[in-house]
Amino acid sequence: MLPMYKTIPSPMGQLMLVARDTKLAAILWENERLNRVRLGPLEEDSRHPILKETERQLMEYFAGQRRCFDLELDFVGTDFQTRVWQALLTIPFGETRSYRDIALQIGQPTAVRAVGAANGRNPISIIAPCHRVIGTSGSLTGFAGGLAAKQFLLSLEGQQSLQLAF
Repeated sequence: MLPMYKTIPSPMGQLMLVARDTKLAAILWENERLNRVRLGPLEEDSRHPILKETERQLMEYFAGQRRCFDLELDFVGTDFQTRVWQALLTIPFGETRSYRDIALQIGQPTAVRAVGAANGRNPISIIAPCHRVIGTSGSLTGFAGGLAAKQFLLSLEGQQSLQLAF
């Protein structure tokens, strides 16, 4: 069975929600870089239950009515990537962590760059909050949805004082 998708509007442009069976497999940005996330062929299904539930929870989040998500996720990646993505899920709403913090959390303190690479391949943006990972200096660094989207999400969560890294 092919993964199913649904496109929804967001304050940062269109988002593509992707389900594999009964779990959320991806949230992709409107100007998504090709091959950032491997999914293969997709089939549109705007009525898929997990996609409808994901849309509902995202709309609540964007409206400031939701601080955490309750969705079954289907992460597909290497063991290292999956550990990084699971670590992202532990970052509380309104808080940030550095790439170094994540490397320490997963028990690989010298893997800071690898954590950055895994963060960049996070297939389930927003829900697995890679936007909450910033540079050690407190600056905003790369984000698949663009730095403006990252700043928007952090501002939505009350992080107003972060600076864009150039």
